[in-house]
Amino acid sequence: MVQVKLARNMRHRVVGGHPWVYRTEVEDITGDFLPGDIVEVVDPKNNFIGRGFINPASQILVRILTRDRSEEINRDFFVRRISAAIDYRRRIVRNTNAYRLIFAEADFLPALIVDKYGDCLSIQTLALGMDIHKDTIVSILEELVGPAGIYERNDAHVRVLEGLQQKSGFLKRPFNSLIEITENGLSILVDLEGGQKTGYFLDQRENRMALKGIAQGTRVLDCFCHTGAFSVYAAKYGAKEVQGIDIAAAALDMAEKNASGNGFQSICRFREGNAFDELRFLERAGEKYDLIILDPPAFTKSRKALEGAMRGYKEINLRAVKLLPPGGFLVTCSCSFHMAESMFLEILLDAARDAGRQLRLVEMRRQARDHPMLLASAETHYLKCAVLQVW
Repeated sequence: MVQVKLARNMRHRVVGGHPWVYRTEVEDITGDFLPGDIVEVVDPKNNFIGRGFINPASQILVRILTRDRSEEINRDFFVRRISAAIDYRRRIVRNTNAYRLIFAEADFLPALIVDKYGDCLSIQTLALGMDIHKDTIVSILEELVGPAGIYERNDAHVRVLEGLQQKSGFLKRPFNSLIEITENGLSILVDLEGGQKTGYFLDQRENRMALKGIAQGTRVLDCFCHTGAFSVYAAKYGAKEVQGIDIAAAALDMAEKNASGNGFQSICRFREGNAFDELRFLERAGEKYDLIILDPPAFTKSRKALEGAMRGYKEINLRAVKLLPPGGFLVTCSCSFHMAESMFLEILLDAARDAGRQLRLVEMRRQARDHPMLLASAETHYLKCAVLQVW
């Protein structure tokens, strides 16, 4: 088998359990291979580290699949990995029929995302080595899960970096891609074909439940509301008025349907607008809210853009703090991996200082348990959700 030898005089995260080997970490490659082939990774002293797929077109040269030298990467391997992922969700997922079934590196299946929405699945194969095995993976999912249909959401830009085409569509047989899921007693419409990511932000499911208690009897502002999940939860937990704002008209149409489908059409209102502009407008208008939710898209997908992202997070949180009275609550999120939790909290503190206010941290939350975090891979910890009280 082709061997990839790590360079000397470098600290390699892969030795400590990280699943990636970057091109810049490699001293030598012995043997001939095709992109996507399985190769062995060894340390500078030729000690075996792991086996994974290689792609010279990607900055991540090798993604580790196994650290057991005797384990072959074949159909049985994928059956074991997928079965383990399914068993984990059976143990930890409650009160919903929609959840992440496979979370890539955290389930030891790099670049593979599978989400379950009711009886249907949405799949992403985001690296060449995993895409090569897509047909095998789909056949195993059909055997183990028995979905009514599978939709491919391989329209992510990261595939371009792997030398892959962006594409989406039905695998095997077509079905109605607008699906109604149940989540913590609510009914939510999900568009597998046109929705964000694979259709819906499953990773915030448990964080939405943090509104219980603090939303009771409040006037709520939900910025970047998308299809209204946080808004509907706020209404479920007793909010007297909810204003949702998002820049995407199609998402707001779904938000309206989600509110009315749960009987909250008289409580939830939605408005199209840029949240940055709307927050400034509301401040000038002298508006006040008891609870503000900020769940923006990732402001940065690279370390180079981090400085601009920091300014963006500070701006929206500064405006939100000014719109809250003493004792009001702020639920604010960042899904940018490069925005570390400590950095995010420092930005919140800085925003509060500029507003002349104090923040009390009620709790710090992360992504839902169906998105487990691999401790050896910081990249699997991306979502931060701070619940704060403003004074």
